[in-house]
Amino acid sequence: MKKTILTGMVLFAVSTFACANQPFSTPEQATDALAKAIIDNNEGAMRQLLGDDWRDFLPPEGVDPDAVDRFTRDWRVKHQTVTHGDTAHLLVGENNWQLPVPAVKTAAGWQFDMREAAEEILTREIGRNELAAIEALHAYVDAQQDYFAINAHYAQKIVSSEGKKDGLYWPVAPGEAPSPLGPAFSPPQPGMGYHGYHFRIVPDSESGFAMIAWPVDYGQTGVMSFMINGSDKVWQANLGEKTTATVKAIPAYKLDDHWQPVAP
Repeated sequence: MKKTILTGMVLFAVSTFACANQPFSTPEQATDALAKAIIDNNEGAMRQLLGDDWRDFLPPEGVDPDAVDRFTRDWRVKHQTVTHGDTAHLLVGENNWQLPVPAVKTAAGWQFDMREAAEEILTREIGRNELAAIEALHAYVDAQQDYFAINAHYAQKIVSSEGKKDGLYWPVAPGEAPSPLGPAFSPPQPGMGYHGYHFRIVPDSESGFAMIAWPVDYGQTGVMSFMINGSDKVWQANLGEKTTATVKAIPAYKLDDHWQPVAP
């Protein structure tokens, strides 16, 4: 249980939390209390600081088991509370990593504002998912090149048919060479996606293969959609609330004014 508290605090989804009840005279007292609650795995203290239902917003996946250990190490190396007006944040470690839970000054004193925290946490989670999607697209290009070296043609599917090697991924027995692509593109549960993104192979007459990635839940798991072909250059577009329908209607790799290059 120890290694779940920080991850829960850092990764829970957007909620309607308001300021928790326990006030402090100074922002330093508030952030010190939060750090101690995290390090000590003190559930009671976390409820007093963040609200009774803070654990209701833990996600079902993506937990980093080493989060508390890293936070503890960084906090002991260096920590400071930085205040801007009526808002304060705890920064830890040599790189000044900012805990995404602000303390705000209220009439009662300094309290943690979980509404602001939820928005910041969602923004960070979306950013992580989008970076993971971009990295996965580059991995796809490498996998297609490896597949072509073996088969003299590009794969038309991500996961191979059962008992075959007609896709980029297939299960291997101990001692066998790995498939060009790992199993991450094939989630254990339908619709789950990989780091909040779906992936689909689309044809490309120029380079021979392409892929598009789009958020599982637009605005929650990601915002931008991404596309890549054999040139290994990623393009991005914000396709809006109808992202899924728009992506499914894309028949092949083709860039229009919506798509802009992703900075390398």
